[in-house]
Amino acid sequence: MATKVPVVKFNNGLTIPAIGIGTWKSKPGEVTQAVKDAIDIGYRHIDCAFVYGNEPEVGAAIAAKIQEGVVKREDLFITSKLWNTFHRPDLVEGALRQTLANLQLEYLDLYLIHWPQAYKEDGPLFPTDSEGKIQFSEVDYVDTWRAMEPLVSRGLVRSIGISNFNSKQVERLLKTATVKPVVNQVECHPYLNQSRLKSFCEARGIQLTAYSPLGSPDRPWARPGEPLLLEDPKLKSIADRLGKTPAQILIRYQIDRGVIVIPKSVTRARIASNFDVFDFKLSPEDLKLIDSFNNDERFVPMTASLGHKYHPFENDEF
Repeated sequence: MATKVPVVKFNNGLTIPAIGIGTWKSKPGEVTQAVKDAIDIGYRHIDCAFVYGNEPEVGAAIAAKIQEGVVKREDLFITSKLWNTFHRPDLVEGALRQTLANLQLEYLDLYLIHWPQAYKEDGPLFPTDSEGKIQFSEVDYVDTWRAMEPLVSRGLVRSIGISNFNSKQVERLLKTATVKPVVNQVECHPYLNQSRLKSFCEARGIQLTAYSPLGSPDRPWARPGEPLLLEDPKLKSIADRLGKTPAQILIRYQIDRGVIVIPKSVTRARIASNFDVFDFKLSPEDLKLIDSFNNDERFVPMTASLGHKYHPFENDEF
């Protein structure tokens, strides 16, 4: 079943399955079964991060499916991310090795800098002062990237990339990088279609990965009355016409525009439904209509680190 999944080629010649299972906000008690279900259904790409707090449970699922003979390690594409408190160059490799231990792996297929802004090191993942404000670190993401690059030659990671970087930050990074990022993983859905950033990154050989492709309906900070992408009547009318669910339309939208997509669910039926997107394509007219939903509505604004000099969303940057 996994063989029908299209792949996207990176600038280093390696490939990534166009769809993966996301694990953000998946509780430790639920995520092991969710990842097992995803592998059984046919997913081969699993997106993780140290800060999600569930890497050991994801690792248990991967180990179980390898042991059962359902997959081999080389069949899987595993991504994880360097958290903000480990940006200092001397901490980068240790953070990766902890992630590898958590996931019971010898290497990652992709390792990302999770955010461009660094937090105070050597303490909690969300270090705060007496007023509850996040304590920042001055570490420059360019220096963090320099420490990421040797991880490739050491065989600890196959590819490296970035997440939540704006166009100016991408441009600045590329000026000194000796290993080019293969991907920029960002919030991306029809209300924030990232078309400018997509064109910008692709012109530089960097692929886009869409997180929160369904509009992050389970985000804990959602306010009453905020728009629910999955209930958009224009989206529903396309889904009804094609005999698909709104979620399937949103996932296919990213695949058809060449964006890697990582929908998240812990419900087996939804995990299966989100994967059932390879028996149809959206027409150019449908893609254009969905593109027109864009209103730069950001559901993951990362307000905790507003004021950091490297916060990516502060100055209307794309």
